Amino acid sequence: MKWKHLINQKVSTYWIERIQQDTSMFSSLQFLGGISIILAFIPWSWRAKDVAGETVLVTGAGSGIGRLIALRFARLGCRLVLWDVNDKGNEETAKQIKALGAYVKTYKIDLSNRDDIYSVAAKTKEEAGDIDILVNNAGIVTGKKFLECSDNMIQKTFEVNTLAHFWTCKAFLPGMMERNHGHIVTIASSAGYLGVNGLSDYCASKFAAVGFDESMRFELEMMGKEVKTTVICPFYINTGMFDGAKTRWPFILPILEPEDTVNKIVDAVLCNQHIVMLPKSLYFFMALKGVLPCKVLSCVCYYFGVSNVMDNFRGKSTKTD
Repeated sequence: MKWKHLINQKVSTYWIERIQQDTSMFSSLQFLGGISIILAFIPWSWRAKDVAGETVLVTGAGSGIGRLIALRFARLGCRLVLWDVNDKGNEETAKQIKALGAYVKTYKIDLSNRDDIYSVAAKTKEEAGDIDILVNNAGIVTGKKFLECSDNMIQKTFEVNTLAHFWTCKAFLPGMMERNHGHIVTIASSAGYLGVNGLSDYCASKFAAVGFDESMRFELEMMGKEVKTTVICPFYINTGMFDGAKTRWPFILPILEPEDTVNKIVDAVLCNQHIVMLPKSLYFFMALKGVLPCKVLSCVCYYFGVSNVMDNFRGKSTKTD
């Protein structure tokens, strides 16, 4: 598996050196385009890195996508560290991981509390060792119009969906940089690229998470560090978190199934993919956003039901993913 690691390392760093040495922007774009086309025809399994024996920390691991991500990494031979405020759900995830014969440690944590994050992070490093892959998955949603959101809920949305990413990265990124090895995964949302009616606080928090990932990726690249980042921007996933949300054209913008979504997330991490939008039709819509006038974009969102997707939102009593 060593050759796979070398290929990933060369592909991810050589283009930076090439652009720095070449003053021709056109030539640099040609080079990048060529690399992208070549990689598109190489099966992901050939490019996937071997993560067996690595320690993976998943926040929000007590249910939904977090649980499934943890189980997928366990099947790949990883050691798992599970963080969640839901102790019962977290232990159930751990039970399923133990049944697979994998190492697992669980910690109860309040991700809206910075001091708690730093405290549990220190305990995690002491008991489970260095973290190789950090999956910032935990999230909450109010599903209310802006003026219906209480100040406390807006603040908590940002604390869990955005600020927690800063504190977990501050806790574990230095170790990754020292070892020159690691991967930070941000489970964001398509709502981190396009504002949605009825999700003002959630969208703002996910926009921030996407921006944080992008800025951090550039920082790490410019420092020449082999610490990777991946940001996941899915449409709504059928986990209960967005119960009641409906899509007008499901064959274009379907409600995603958790198992298939998690497989695509982990495959992207294994291939060091930077940005993942699910379904793939989102790439087209986000490109349109960059060129369409605002009024035309509003009409497109209305036609495809994006503006009304939250009209029947119910969510679930515990809105953690």
